Amino acid sequence: MQQEQTPRWWAVIAVMMGIFLLVTAEQLPIGLLSQVATSMGVTPGMAGLMVTVPGVVAAFSAPLLPVAVGRLDRRVMLALLMVLMVVGSVLSALASNFMLLLASRVLIGISIGGFWAVAGSIAPRLVPEAQVSKAMTVIFGGVAAASVLGVPLGTLLGEFSSWRVAFGALGGLSLLTAIALWYWLPPLPPREPVRLRVLAQQFSNRGVRVAVMTTGFVVVGHFAAYTFISPVLQDISGIAQRHVGSLLLLYGAAGILGNIAAGMFAGRHPYRAVLAIPSLLFIVVAAFPLLGVQPSSGVMLLMVWGAVFGSVSVSIQTWILRTAPNTEAATALMAFMFNLSIGFGAMVGGRIVDGTSLPITMWAASGLFLLGTLLVWRTPSRIVGEKHR
Repeated sequence: MQQEQTPRWWAVIAVMMGIFLLVTAEQLPIGLLSQVATSMGVTPGMAGLMVTVPGVVAAFSAPLLPVAVGRLDRRVMLALLMVLMVVGSVLSALASNFMLLLASRVLIGISIGGFWAVAGSIAPRLVPEAQVSKAMTVIFGGVAAASVLGVPLGTLLGEFSSWRVAFGALGGLSLLTAIALWYWLPPLPPREPVRLRVLAQQFSNRGVRVAVMTTGFVVVGHFAAYTFISPVLQDISGIAQRHVGSLLLLYGAAGILGNIAAGMFAGRHPYRAVLAIPSLLFIVVAAFPLLGVQPSSGVMLLMVWGAVFGSVSVSIQTWILRTAPNTEAATALMAFMFNLSIGFGAMVGGRIVDGTSLPITMWAASGLFLLGTLLVWRTPSRIVGEKHR
């Protein structure tokens, strides 16, 4: 039985800022790709490794880092990971050649994976049980906020100055966040150190298996289609390229609203919240080539898409908190699957686009959402303590 505790909302905000900065760091090179490629004398395709490398590193650091640090206080771990983010950002800004830049992105990937693995599981230790859903909504709001604010602002800063200034600014903000984490988080000794066998044991729990597999289906499907959202909006919906950037800002704003709504709903109905995600994504993405053929309908479908995908992290994390024998280990596995699926989804989508067409890519992605829907639908709602189905 969890004892009553004083809510530590400043600690929750510090964790949210960490998530915000890490997701911004992961995606920022997308907006600065051409500038970095020209500066470093590499092709845009080669420059794209700045996104691929931290994604892959984050996928493996998520489950392995909690194992490696053993009984290290999670307050110390999170603060040190943000310091590592500072080092990675500064080295990125100072890199004299592309190989050094990629090496600095490895440090960013370690920070992303390790931080996400721990951050998602500590909300119940910062606020009373009745406020856990609200705390997780705030923490994972950092993901959507990075898309809406972090990446666009970082891109603008890079355009008005240089990409090095953008990375340097990210390092400065990360240092402030590391200090905030150190002062605002309470001591957080691990309740049960994560071991390799503990990671493996999570898969014996049906709830964790379903959460991790659903994450894979949803994230691979999403990035297989969303990676090519710019040509989709232009070629299918007839939207001019100059409007795509503004629409993606609106997409991110819809994601924030979806995160807030899911945070309130998933706390009471985690089964329905997770079931709704692949179901709605299946409908929206499958319908896009058929119904999104006008600018107005394309924009409407894009907003729904953003709102639904914005609810993924908080909904599945709520499911994990209800089902996992070890929430930190299960969260680490979810973070592994999430980050690995980003790169795999973009790769799969690219192969399908090159070999077929945009509509077929959308339908292939929707097939993955359908698999996710069937997986959750065949899972008894009682395993997540759903009050009524």
